[in-house]
Amino acid sequence: MNSFGRLFRVNVFGESHGASVGVNIDGIPAGIPLKQEDFLADLERRKGGSRGTTPRKEEDLPFIKSGVFNDFTTGAPVTILFENNNTRSTDYEKLREFPRPGHADFVATEKFGGFEDYRGGGHFSGRLTLNLVAAGVIAKKILGEEIQVNATITEVGGNPDPEAGLEAAIAAKDSVGGIVECVVNGLPIGLGEPFFDSLESALAHAVFAIPAIKGIEFGAGFAAAKMKGLEHNDPIIDKTGKTASNHAGGVVGGITNGNPLVFRIAVKPTSSTPKEQQTLNIKSGEVETFSVKGRHDLCIALRVPVVLEAVTAMVLADFLLLEQRRPRVFAAK
Repeated sequence: MNSFGRLFRVNVFGESHGASVGVNIDGIPAGIPLKQEDFLADLERRKGGSRGTTPRKEEDLPFIKSGVFNDFTTGAPVTILFENNNTRSTDYEKLREFPRPGHADFVATEKFGGFEDYRGGGHFSGRLTLNLVAAGVIAKKILGEEIQVNATITEVGGNPDPEAGLEAAIAAKDSVGGIVECVVNGLPIGLGEPFFDSLESALAHAVFAIPAIKGIEFGAGFAAAKMKGLEHNDPIIDKTGKTASNHAGGVVGGITNGNPLVFRIAVKPTSSTPKEQQTLNIKSGEVETFSVKGRHDLCIALRVPVVLEAVTAMVLADFLLLEQRRPRVFAAK
């Protein structure tokens, strides 16, 4: 439920307004240099506070509790905690009457009998993507410098100019979604285990663990349905497997082919829109006018790129370890 991976295994825990959120990662090779400072650049990219994102500000300092000794991984599980300090739980008391449309409020209450921590979305909050980013920092170290994972926003609110799309959302005082593209260079041929553990299957599984993701496509994606076979095929032009085009997105038969891995994800508009909307009041049993209070992202897609890089690195690190392309001990001291 809260774990992912086979050798590089990630387990997340915590709630948005609880004492902390955190991650436990098993299967990390020994000998990888790791300090608190190594996490800060990617964690900074995930933070709110910029235009279009939540004004909630947290330090987001990672406290390494296990699995690291003398600034190197030991081969034991690594546990990392992030404290929650800037919470305003009173913003969510009214939400017990009005489950937010598009959020997990209603289904979580039904599933867990009302015992769930509803403050700030609880365990369903995007706050838990901190854990994914932390795991991704370690996964990127396993990938090494030869494999580069880069994700960028290519569209906001339907506008290919992200800044213009955000400006339109601010003017409309409503939330918007976006498209994020991820490109991975330097992958070897052969990662992926068809049928059910194809690279695309594993990536899609991990990607949909990110809150607000509603779609994924590889290479030409859905446009492939409108193409002819000759047009979509990627001719192989040398013995390294390099292709003249990359409509497959670097994956054929569920296995990497040595070309850049390219895929895109669709991020829905933030459900907590400030606009008034009609929804059920659980207490009265009537549909009533309601607006979401509190601090929320106008466009959560702005904070997704680093999270997408993280889950992609997690999946790739797991496959590299499965293929024994990475050692159990990285370097002698």
